[in-house]
Order: sequence, then structure tokens, then C-alpha cells
Amino acid sequence: MKANRLVISMVFTAAAAMARASGPPGPCCTPGAKDAAPEAVISNRSVYQLGATWSDDAGKPTPLASLQGSAVLLAMFFTNCEYACPMVVGEMKRIQEGLPVALRARTRLVLVSFDSDRDSPATLRLYRGRMGLGDDWVLLHGQSDDVRELAMVLGVKFAKDSRGQFAHSNLITVLNPEGEIAFQRAGLTGDISAAIKALTVAAQ
Repeated sequence: MKANRLVISMVFTAAAAMARASGPPGPCCTPGAKDAAPEAVISNRSVYQLGATWSDDAGKPTPLASLQGSAVLLAMFFTNCEYACPMVVGEMKRIQEGLPVALRARTRLVLVSFDSDRDSPATLRLYRGRMGLGDDWVLLHGQSDDVRELAMVLGVKFAKDSRGQFAHSNLITVLNPEGEIAFQRAGLTGDISAAIKALTVAAQ
């Protein structure tokens, strides 16, 4: 099973490398029912192929595939970040605000923590309140192996230092409703028009 997941990760990494902007790491259904709707087919390029189950900030099991059908703006972060992560969240807010109002309700904003040890669902809940993140934001905690696997798929690099801080890529990813990487933006600040355009296309 692990070997299969590694192969999937390697395929996704190649796809991500083609989609993302370059940039260095920053600082720091029940089957068989005749009337049931057909099961959604997951693309072979979809992040949602990853089988891990995450927990949201209410402690609810939340597989990535639960996001299927929505456009997604996603970043990896950690709540104790001293510099970059609040800026990444700020950029995600800017991108959301740049969307046509009618499309905002069809867009999910997702933060996935690097810090499996400290960023429990309860800690993520506190962060939601501190950062003023609404119900359209999804905050996820996962096991370390699953965090590393998702990071590999997205092309995000991270490393933990002796103080418990993480040096990491500052990468914001747009996923289309099938969970395929549609666009990636590297860096903490700058022009967000391309991200807004990609998310608008994905949300329509």
C-alpha cells in the first residue's frame, strides 16, 4: 500500500512541478442502491487519490476527497509560525476578496498544518478565532507521514529546526473541483491576479 502511495506521490510531484511558479523555501455512498447517484470518479491526476483521513479543527475526520466539487485554495502552514504563515493567510484572504461575489460561496480555503505534534484540532480551532477565519475555511491536522506525502504531491518543501520552527515553501495552490492542481503561486507578496483568474475559472 505504501509503495502504491509513493508512486502516486511521484506522479503528482511531476504534475505540480509543471504547474507551480518557481521560488525558494521561505523563512521560516452505499453501493448497490438502484436510485443512488453514480459515485464521483477521481481523476488520476487528483490530489484526492491520497487515502489519508485528516481531522478538522472540530476533530471531525475529513478526507481530502470531501472537498471534491469545489474550487479550493490551499496552503500548508503551522500555527506557531513567526513570520511567513500569517502573510500567506493574508494573501489567501486577498485572493478570496478578489473573486466575484457569486463565486466565493463555491470556493473553499484550506490550511494544512506541517506541525502534527503541536497543531491539534483544538489548537487549530484557536488559530481560526485568532485569525478571523470564517466557515468557508477548512483547517486540517494529519499524521506526519500524511503531511509529508501531501507536501511531496504539492511540491512544498519544509524542514523543522531545533526550536520547533519550520523553514518551508510559501506556496498557495489552486485545485479545480476534481482536485487537480490548476495553478500555484510562490512567495509572500506580489501580484495576485493570476491566482484570482485561475480560481475564478475553477469555481465556475
